[in-house]
Amino acid sequence: MRKVVELHNLGMKYQSLNGEITALEEINLDVYEGEFVSIVGPSGCGKSTLLSIICGLISPTAGRVLVEGEVVAGTSPKIGYMLQKDHLFEWRTILQNIKLGLEIQKALTPEAKAYTEHLLQTYGLYEFRNKYPNQLSGGMRQRAALIRTLVTNPQILLLDEAFSALDYQTRLAVNEDIYTIIKKENKTAIMVTHDIAESISMADRVVVLSKRPGTVKKIYEIRMNCGKRTPLKSRDMPEFQTYFQEIWKELDVHV
Repeated sequence: MRKVVELHNLGMKYQSLNGEITALEEINLDVYEGEFVSIVGPSGCGKSTLLSIICGLISPTAGRVLVEGEVVAGTSPKIGYMLQKDHLFEWRTILQNIKLGLEIQKALTPEAKAYTEHLLQTYGLYEFRNKYPNQLSGGMRQRAALIRTLVTNPQILLLDEAFSALDYQTRLAVNEDIYTIIKKENKTAIMVTHDIAESISMADRVVVLSKRPGTVKKIYEIRMNCGKRTPLKSRDMPEFQTYFQEIWKELDVHV
């Protein structure tokens, strides 16, 4: 398999009122084409900081990140970033929101417009394209946010607690939707989450970070004997509970 993201001895320090803080230390990780990787760890261990470094929003103080073999030195159209909130503009229709990235990149070509319509039709939002965000459910808004990210055709998707604002039932349904879309579009995904169950149900590998300074504590290869895998099917498998208990203990949640 081809490596698309490589983290080499990554470290991050920053200044605070209390002096220098080491957020991340000696992070080494490879992510492969088409892989879905979840990152879990205690609060404050640098999970979101790690995504910000991968996408080039901030620069590490040690080590380097390579995307498609090139050192990251700023933001790149190869990477799409989906945040906790959908950040849809309420005064723009769903279609206008989805086209926003293309407009910013000045890439609103006939091919891009056709791809936008294809995604809307494929993932059940075409009939809502002229609606406004406040007319959609939370799950549909998240689907629209993902399509907005996909229309710019990034190879890599970063998801930072992208479902945590949803209620539990909606979150399960959206997990299923987003997983299906990512796999069908053959994207590489890296997801940060506090939810152990979510990380196991969606990921090919779960990376457990230590307490701050965050470093890779353990990596779990997730194998489910359920045929064509989906997040909901994964949660029903006996292996799921085993992974959950192991990761729970690894996170040292009682400390």
